[in-house]
Amino acid sequence: MVATSEQLHAAVAAIEDPLLDRTLGELDAVAAEVRRGSAQVTLRLPVPGYPAESELRAAAAQAARDLGVADVTVDVAVMSDEQRRAAVSHLQQERSGESQSGQDPDIPFNRIDSDTKVVAIASGKGGVGKSSIATNLACALAQQGYRVGIMDADIWGYSIPRMMGVEGKPVAFDDLVMPLRAHGCKVISIGFFVDSERPVIWRGPMLHRALQQFLADVHWGELDFLLCDLPPGTGDIAISLAQMLPSADMLVATTPQPASQRVALRAGQTTAQTGMKVAGVIENMSVFVAPDTGTEYAIFGSGGGKLLADELDTNLLGQIPIDQRLREGADDGRPLVLGDPDAPASKILGDIASQVAQRKGTLVGKSLPLQQM
Repeated sequence: MVATSEQLHAAVAAIEDPLLDRTLGELDAVAAEVRRGSAQVTLRLPVPGYPAESELRAAAAQAARDLGVADVTVDVAVMSDEQRRAAVSHLQQERSGESQSGQDPDIPFNRIDSDTKVVAIASGKGGVGKSSIATNLACALAQQGYRVGIMDADIWGYSIPRMMGVEGKPVAFDDLVMPLRAHGCKVISIGFFVDSERPVIWRGPMLHRALQQFLADVHWGELDFLLCDLPPGTGDIAISLAQMLPSADMLVATTPQPASQRVALRAGQTTAQTGMKVAGVIENMSVFVAPDTGTEYAIFGSGGGKLLADELDTNLLGQIPIDQRLREGADDGRPLVLGDPDAPASKILGDIASQVAQRKGTLVGKSLPLQQM
């Protein structure tokens, strides 16, 4: 039996736009017709060059084939200004609003009804593998079925675009900035907006405003987790993020080396002054395992992660061994948990992600809407 135009329209309308987190039917973005055994589908997208265009084209063609229509043509049109405003009006309503002070934009992750767990990944010093940990945790959580965003808050030393293998310019329309997507995660970074060959020379107010825009102006949609890759240390960015997201969790990355552990302690202790909570410590480069003998060598010493966790009164979530493939995956834009999921480091990162996920949905760190009696 040949599918009808109504059946085809219903099938395509049920496809969800991965950037707007609404179905094409809800966005009134579909025209579909079946004539003489052939399917003609037109998708009305918000702007030319819409980042999810190829994904939506493929999904629409597959929906037609699933109905038994082999000959499928999928065209793309651009919404009129009126159609686009209507399509995103409810999204704008969700995002709009001012803080109680009337000065700062509303950050949706701070709302009482927000279901997003914000996790900041911090370190006391650079070079401990913090960004590699952040990207692998993001991908591991996405593999576990969670909706994940990763925000590159390291404005000066941004590296998330390369590590996630994503490049391009975010699309903006009707006051919405669309994050890019990679490996099932939504990604935003200053690296998408600046010349990669030129340094970012910004001071406090500009850094604060950049973070504010990433959190309030980017349409993250519905997320289970937002991972924020912080710059090392306790400078302007870490302080601003803690002020904007006081209920966020913090994971502190360190190596076993005492020098790294002592500096990481200072980064973790900043949470006591901001309201954030240290949810755990991750020790990177814990040991090198000789591939020929299996002998473990503590090249950077031992015990730093456990000592740091004890001093911060939190848990040591995992100890990640030195693995060349972890570095190669970062350079190639394919995190190790995806490139070699059976590697020992991948399994440890997956276990850490599971521990992070266990805090999802708890009331720890939440401000409750209590009324005074």
